[in-house]
Amino acid sequence: MLWIKLLTWFKGELVGADSFGNRYYREKGPENVKERRWVIYKGLSEASKVPAEWHGWLHHTLKTPPPIAAVERRPWEKKHLPNLSGTPYAYRPAGHFFSGEKRDPATGDYQAWQPQEMEK
Repeated sequence: MLWIKLLTWFKGELVGADSFGNRYYREKGPENVKERRWVIYKGLSEASKVPAEWHGWLHHTLKTPPPIAAVERRPWEKKHLPNLSGTPYAYRPAGHFFSGEKRDPATGDYQAWQPQEMEK
């Protein structure tokens, strides 16, 4: 982690930040060379904490970073959530070992596939 901080100190140029507090940098230098881009996470380093607009910039899909002002969201869009797998807030359907609920019994309408000899 120390080498990332040193790289950021000497060669990094702050480009922006997102609503989670993550800071995005690019390598100082000529613009005709494919620049190196990286993120310094606020808190735990979790790649799923990078919103879609910044993900596109990090992976060179977008040439320019998203605007500093908050990106306008459509009314039907949900807010970005990090990956919750492995946490107490992860989705656990009925019947999961940790959910404490019972799964509905099988209805008996499933019929397993049986291989047949191919007719010539």
